[in-house]
Amino acid sequence: MPLREHVYSILIVSASEKFNAALRPLLPESDYDPVRFAVSVSEAQRLVQERSFDLVLVNTPLPDDFGRRLAVDISRRENSVAAMLVRGELYDETYARVFAQGVFTIRKPVSPALLMQSLDWMRTARERLRAMEKRTVSLEDKMAEIRLVNRAKWTLIEKRHMTEADAHRYIEKEAMDRCITRRAVAERILRPEE
Repeated sequence: MPLREHVYSILIVSASEKFNAALRPLLPESDYDPVRFAVSVSEAQRLVQERSFDLVLVNTPLPDDFGRRLAVDISRRENSVAAMLVRGELYDETYARVFAQGVFTIRKPVSPALLMQSLDWMRTARERLRAMEKRTVSLEDKMAEIRLVNRAKWTLIEKRHMTEADAHRYIEKEAMDRCITRRAVAERILRPEE
């Protein structure tokens, strides 16, 4: 078994006490924490409003709705992976409706081994989302730095009457000479004179 770096929060949406009782021992705290159970779509929606979950498993049907819309809505969140368990005769139709939204579909009845494998797939998908989140944050930081440096260049152009090329070279040279980032140089330039 691979070294696991993350513990995954999981929401089980199921009205079946038998399923919930059978599933609980398969979710050790070392891998899944917190583990929350909801018996209806409305209860699940309330829990999802309170906090986000890495994984959401929807055992259909539910007393107040089938659960497809819930799974799709959760899957659209940038940090959650959703899966639906559906009866065999509904599998093809359900899969066709949800696969494009990134919802996993699992055919019932399901064995504990298949359920564990499905959870492994969901964790793999969550890690891929986590990596994309990091890249997005990195790109957002880079864009923020570029905007800040550009503002500093315009300040140099306006206040010191430099050309854009000279302002660019000045910021680059200051960063290299002082062994600091271009962001730090830009922040110094933009800092109000004290």
